[in-house]
Amino acid sequence: MKTAVLIPAYNEEKTLAQVLQVVLVCPNIDEVVVISDGSTDCTAQLARKLGAKVVELPKNLGKGAAIVAGLKATDAGLIVLLDADLVGLNPFHINLLLKPVYTGQADMTVGVFKYGRLSTDLSQRLVPCLNGQRAMKRQILESLSDLEQTRYGVDLIISRYAKNTRLRVKTVELVNLTQVMKEEKLGLLYGVAARLKMYWQILAALRYKLPPC
Repeated sequence: MKTAVLIPAYNEEKTLAQVLQVVLVCPNIDEVVVISDGSTDCTAQLARKLGAKVVELPKNLGKGAAIVAGLKATDAGLIVLLDADLVGLNPFHINLLLKPVYTGQADMTVGVFKYGRLSTDLSQRLVPCLNGQRAMKRQILESLSDLEQTRYGVDLIISRYAKNTRLRVKTVELVNLTQVMKEEKLGLLYGVAARLKMYWQILAALRYKLPPC
């Protein structure tokens, strides 16, 4: 089954390279698509230089819209979602996400950080439904309409849909993996503001009407 990695990215030139350098050499990955979500830095140029397929959105439309754009850019039947700001990613992490779906043991996997660092480990343990590292069958994303409007709420919606339709979901531990937090990227003041905005978008996703079972 053809496998593609979708990486939504908004101004992630500082971390994207270390993610792509791992993903692009994974033998189980057929295609890597970076969706530059209205980035104003060199995210798109960097991704092209390293060899990824790049989709550029004209403005920042949010993670949900980026995933939809990435899905349209590939015909892969198995989709891996990865954040662009991961630190410590290695091929073993990707294989852990892929294998249960690839072998038919699960319809979707959700990655949970372990031994990365306390702040990100704890947040993922508390709310695993929001985790961004996943592998799933393409049909799961295609079953959800209007994801373009969901922004940061997209992960919650995918988790709600999986629970509602009783999909086989397997949680996998991603040891020594973490990510850069918003407060580190933007500074404390702007980072906290961005985090609150993200939480608001996630809460708004609770109003999303799931398709019937």
